[in-house]
Amino acid sequence: MASTRDIRRRIKSVKNTRQITRAMELVAASKMKKAQQTALANRPYTQLMADMLAALSARVDDSTHPFLSAREVKTRGVLLLTTNMGLCGALNANLFKLTAEIKTPVKYAVVGRKGAQFLARSGRSLMAEFSINDRVPFSEVKQATEFMVRKYLEGEIDTVEVIYPRFKNTLVQEATCRPVLPLASLREFLDHREATDSVAAQSRQDNREMLIEPDPRAILEALLPFYVNRHVYQLVLSARASEYSARMVAMKTAKDNASTLLDDLMLKYNKARQAAITNEIIEIAAAQFASA
Repeated sequence: MASTRDIRRRIKSVKNTRQITRAMELVAASKMKKAQQTALANRPYTQLMADMLAALSARVDDSTHPFLSAREVKTRGVLLLTTNMGLCGALNANLFKLTAEIKTPVKYAVVGRKGAQFLARSGRSLMAEFSINDRVPFSEVKQATEFMVRKYLEGEIDTVEVIYPRFKNTLVQEATCRPVLPLASLREFLDHREATDSVAAQSRQDNREMLIEPDPRAILEALLPFYVNRHVYQLVLSARASEYSARMVAMKTAKDNASTLLDDLMLKYNKARQAAITNEIIEIAAAQFASA
């Protein structure tokens, strides 16, 4: 059995670990709440652009726009959204598993050091690495999006897809591959969005007439890049909320495990101390009996 001194050292170490994991849990919970609020605040802007696309869909022949024209897929382009730090459970591992399942030719751009390290280890083609700070400024996300769009328009890649951890709730983050470009057709895109978003479905039921000046095609040319940027921005916000929620859950689990281990160590410490006291009593009694 370990000595009481060794057990006290372990108890002190576990208490320190529990304090650290508790602090990290609180920080992650605060950041997750902010990320969720930012994502919700972003929805009205995205919804307004979707309303504009709905109005344009009946007035513009969208088949000639490069964002809407499907072509033979020779090389896929994937933007991989990962974390800079660990301690977030299986979040990154699930993203890497989904990435490893891609067998067709693909070129990657990555957000987050963990993703860059994985791509380097696995020998996959990495076009660029981007860093986005915790506040998720739109300007930094826009740089990554415009890089992928530029490669798409130049013909280096034939699709733009985003692999990210989709935030479902605090306990569940699902590794998802979301196609961004090309949109097969404007009407098909809006129908799909209506099927997956109840708010968008209500918007499509709005029968008010929308006046478009100077020209529907000019508006479409300007609106689609903005919408792609905002769409990817929404995915990055979802990824950040997933990261913080996964880290919060992981730190809470670590804190609970530390508390359980601490209870076991306290029990061992009390047993060891009681055994030491009992041995001292036995030794004193034996000494008195021998001297009598």
